[in-house]
Amino acid sequence: MDFTPTEEQAAARDLAARIFGDLSTPERLAAAGTGSDAETWKALCAAGLVTAVADTGLLGLVLLLEEQGRTTAQVPFAASCVYGLLAVSAHGSPEQRERLLPGIGDGTAVVCGAVFEPGGVRADAAGRLSGVVPVVPWLRDATHVLVADDRRRSWLVRTADARCAAVELTAPWAAGRLTLDGTPGEPVGGPDAYDDVLATARTAFAGLQAGVCAGSLARAVEHTNTREQFGRPLAAKQGVQLRAADAYMDTEAIRVTAYEAAWRRDEGLAYATHALTAAWWASEAGQRVVHAGQHLHGGTGADLEHPVHRHFLWGRQLDAYLGCGSEVLQELGELIASGEEET
Repeated sequence: MDFTPTEEQAAARDLAARIFGDLSTPERLAAAGTGSDAETWKALCAAGLVTAVADTGLLGLVLLLEEQGRTTAQVPFAASCVYGLLAVSAHGSPEQRERLLPGIGDGTAVVCGAVFEPGGVRADAAGRLSGVVPVVPWLRDATHVLVADDRRRSWLVRTADARCAAVELTAPWAAGRLTLDGTPGEPVGGPDAYDDVLATARTAFAGLQAGVCAGSLARAVEHTNTREQFGRPLAAKQGVQLRAADAYMDTEAIRVTAYEAAWRRDEGLAYATHALTAAWWASEAGQRVVHAGQHLHGGTGADLEHPVHRHFLWGRQLDAYLGCGSEVLQELGELIASGEEET
């Protein structure tokens, strides 16, 4: 295994870091409320960073999402890349790739996903979908949504053909409630598409969680090094050091498991168990880190308008989105026990 970024991956990561750092400031994020930041999204697409994922692979996307997580930038980057660009590239027909990928790459088409809880949607023989998905992150920004039906088949639906109602989440992810009533959908891929898309999503969002945790910890380190108590920085206290060290190790565990799962997918290796491992670390360790980041700020961490609180909200939302740790662990155990680990 070699997780060293290629020259292209490193260049894309550095460019993303500059864009997120310049545009996703606490002041701009506060002004955006619960909606997406259209200017940042436009800048990312204009810089070619969405299109670049087709060349840099899932590991490249994980590196970019880490940079997004550090600033909690409110853009549908992960969703559109996972459920749109990567899903269509891997499982779409030649006609679908030719028709959809250019728009996804330049940002005129945004794809979100309703794949984590299949069963609420049914498809008839004509490919018309019916059912309700209560919460779909980034649905209010999307032009298309990738939907999994009760038979775990993947369908691409135009949001203009469905009913979408705004839903507020813990984190400001422009979510919505998706209602399908005989809505036309076009199939994407065969029987294996669902498992690959789900594993890819878990890996990508684990990378996003690694960035959220790294950003939370960086703020905590800055705070404890500058805040003094009885004439000494808080960072000089052993209890603070140990709490920060634990958070650092948890963040690294999230990062390395996400890297491994992404690398294996890019190399064409089985990665289903590795994606679940990354998701488990992102859920279990992620919530520990964002709690620690808030606690290390002391009373300041209780301020709902403080930037560290955004990391707390994102970390808890990602914990729920990936599937809580016990659920993911059960799925991982069942997959290992079945012996069907290939993806």
